[in-house]
Amino acid sequence: MSSTTRRVKTDELLITFMQDGPSDGWPVVLSHGFPYDVHAFDEVVPLLVEHGARVIRPYLRGFGPTSFLASSSMRSGQQAALGRDLVELLDALGIKEAIAAGFDWGGVASCVAAALWPDRVRGLVSYASYDIVDIARQRSAFHPALEKVCWYQHLFQTDRGRDCLTMYRQELCFLLWREWSPNWTFDEVTFKKTASSFDNPDFVDVVIHCYRFHFGLAEGDPSLDPLERTLATKPKINVPAVTMDGLDDPLKPGGTAQQGEMFIDRHEHRAIKAGHNVPQEAPMAFVDAVLTVYRWTHGSC
Repeated sequence: MSSTTRRVKTDELLITFMQDGPSDGWPVVLSHGFPYDVHAFDEVVPLLVEHGARVIRPYLRGFGPTSFLASSSMRSGQQAALGRDLVELLDALGIKEAIAAGFDWGGVASCVAAALWPDRVRGLVSYASYDIVDIARQRSAFHPALEKVCWYQHLFQTDRGRDCLTMYRQELCFLLWREWSPNWTFDEVTFKKTASSFDNPDFVDVVIHCYRFHFGLAEGDPSLDPLERTLATKPKINVPAVTMDGLDDPLKPGGTAQQGEMFIDRHEHRAIKAGHNVPQEAPMAFVDAVLTVYRWTHGSC
């Protein structure tokens, strides 16, 4: 597979992204999560290109070569920023609408974009269903078993956690890969291919802010307050969507199928034999989800 690496400017970022497939193909944006990067979709991309897709894989803010244009910009990791970045990427590329597909932070970005800008998202593939953070709910306790799995989020609320991520970012992220995908056997080479993205100078600031803001313990970017207020109302998603759960994902015990009521267009939920990193653990399942949405929205494949 021969990917091209490009950069475009948005209002706040210089976004680096990988592009595959014909320039006049049907556009799909694949958004990665934390602690992953664009290589999570390496096996997904060629299969989508075979079906005529123009596949765009951005490095999210704080990851890889993506950078902020101004030193004064807040290194926000909040959900409204992630969703806005996706839409501004489409603007910069002159794309009117695209299928948005993602997991983890990328699922958040895709869901936020679909909820706030449904005219720009033709269809949605979302790991963990309605992946918009309920910040009010995050202020209250969950079952101890889930709190234990989310130890890294608690760690990041402290300066000690910031120091740990700064000094041991690869070791910490490798540990999360192991814990979240307990039945996926990956080697050091696979991890290292992604781990270089954690060397971004804004990585720590963006990650720490993300988890502190979504715990309700840090202020957000004031320019995003109107969007966050809308997200707090739990807007339903009105675009065709396929959602997924990984049956082996300790972060989502019991799955998220009960969130089906948050989708008011055509919707299908699937349970996949995988952990948290579905596109890398079960690429065919992820591809099939994207192609299903494509068939729903375009009528053929």
